[in-house]
Amino acid sequence: MTTTAGRDFVPADLDATSWEVIEPYWRSLLERPVGSIDALESWILDRSELDAACSESRADLYIRMTCATDDVAAQEAYRRYVEAVSPRLEQASFELDRRQTELSRLLDLESARGGRYAVLVRDTAVEVDLFREENIPIRAELRLLSQSYEQMVGAMTVEFDGAERTLPQMGVYQESADRTVRESAWRAVAGRRLRDADAIDDLYERMIEKRDRVARQAGFSDYVGYAFRSGHRFDYGVEECRAFHEACEKVVVPFMRRADERRRAAMGLEVLRPWDLAVDVKGRPPLRPFTGGRELMERSIRVFERLDPRLSGMLAELGDGGNSSGPSAGACLDLDSRKGKAPWGYQYMRDRSRRPFIFMNASGLHRDMSTMLHEAGHAFHSMLCRDEPLLAYRHSPIEFAEVASMSMELLTMPHWGVFYDTEADLSRARRRQIEDGVTLLPWIATIDAFQHWVYSNPDHSREDRAAFWLGLDGRFGHAVSWEGIEGVKSKVWQRQGHLFDHPFYYIEYGIAQIGALGLWARSKEEGPGAAVESYLRALSLGGSRPLPELFAAAGLAFDFGPAAMERIVDRVERELESLPE
Repeated sequence: MTTTAGRDFVPADLDATSWEVIEPYWRSLLERPVGSIDALESWILDRSELDAACSESRADLYIRMTCATDDVAAQEAYRRYVEAVSPRLEQASFELDRRQTELSRLLDLESARGGRYAVLVRDTAVEVDLFREENIPIRAELRLLSQSYEQMVGAMTVEFDGAERTLPQMGVYQESADRTVRESAWRAVAGRRLRDADAIDDLYERMIEKRDRVARQAGFSDYVGYAFRSGHRFDYGVEECRAFHEACEKVVVPFMRRADERRRAAMGLEVLRPWDLAVDVKGRPPLRPFTGGRELMERSIRVFERLDPRLSGMLAELGDGGNSSGPSAGACLDLDSRKGKAPWGYQYMRDRSRRPFIFMNASGLHRDMSTMLHEAGHAFHSMLCRDEPLLAYRHSPIEFAEVASMSMELLTMPHWGVFYDTEADLSRARRRQIEDGVTLLPWIATIDAFQHWVYSNPDHSREDRAAFWLGLDGRFGHAVSWEGIEGVKSKVWQRQGHLFDHPFYYIEYGIAQIGALGLWARSKEEGPGAAVESYLRALSLGGSRPLPELFAAAGLAFDFGPAAMERIVDRVERELESLPE
């Protein structure tokens, strides 16, 4: 596997968790004479190598911290890095960004090599423009607050059905045919979350204040404008996001609520309740596509083998799914749910060794299978451009990175017989995936609209926030009754970790989901081979092209407005008509 791409500016065993170790390499870059395009290219590649080493050291600390939120040593190591190394590294990165921008302008790097560096020049200039030294300690504080949130939710367990269970493990009970069991499990989880609701509100309010201060110190009137600029959103803005919200409300919410009404009628209920949304409407047992991380991995590899052997070959490199010790000994997977793990999933590319890490909380559910296929898509993206020498181009804009992952949830569906033994279960799984893919869009609109309001009104009260959230549920929510549990409803937003860890990172899922559904539609019309070839071609570009060009490389329009949404909903409805209940 490629590691340092033949360069030797940074030793392979560099411990980039120590500033004293990093500093000489940073200073060498800062002081090196650069007088030609060739010399600047070499400088950029050496800087890329140093950035990759620093990124991987940070990644390993983060992975260990999320794999064991109850491990004091892992938590302390991450905290020390955030407090002692990260601020100095941020200042150092700015100094290199500034020099790189000055040299790029002096030597006209943007026009050199056929425009090869145009995206890099653009993105680096934005970072220089946004940098404020006084924001460094605030961002360090925000990272520690995010760690506190992860520890808080990672510690949440409930006693249920004779055992202590993590919240992800409780998901299985929402698929029970026994409504009493579903309600009891739902209330147990909701009650556990409510115990920490005030503490999470406190934490979020501290985050809002600090993010608002970061934005104002950078010259913005609020955090919304800052978030768009720092997120390199060059190709869409606030108005396009509002159009997305409105399209969800007018096009997708009616589709979702029609499905809710069919569910209610099929189950013979007067009203749907929150614990009625995941169970099979015919009372059939929950879908159980696998047991344990090893079986999940083995079956996932077989699915990808049937879709395209190039994909299965990449996934097989990551291991057998049996690891439960985080990134120790170079492991690339930690899949099974257990107490102390942060309750979500992610793929994290370790940039120096160029080896992905997939983290998730598998409990044997259909959604766990879907998560595995999703995170595998991220890993494919990382691996398809791992030979790119520039670190910046080995990462793509999030809006397209999520196309890589969401597409795998959909393009693999013809091969899910690996997971499901009967045609009935296979049809159920496909229907669920397609419906969930579309009905996710209103939830994305809810979270995005919530963030726009929160950061446009940073001085709002807790009561104001709850009221606005409830109004959003009226616009975008399922047709369910929350009678008697209104206090839970007003806190549902606290479950969305992105609000705490990655503010404004959620509309990307909506943009990408429309792209992924578009690629799936192409596979239905032109055949899976054409869709996979477009997928591989586009992912191989990494982040070397502007966002619309990445979509175009996959044969997709960069469009997430009403017309695009109507086309998708129409295609999904036609597909659902062809699949038996």
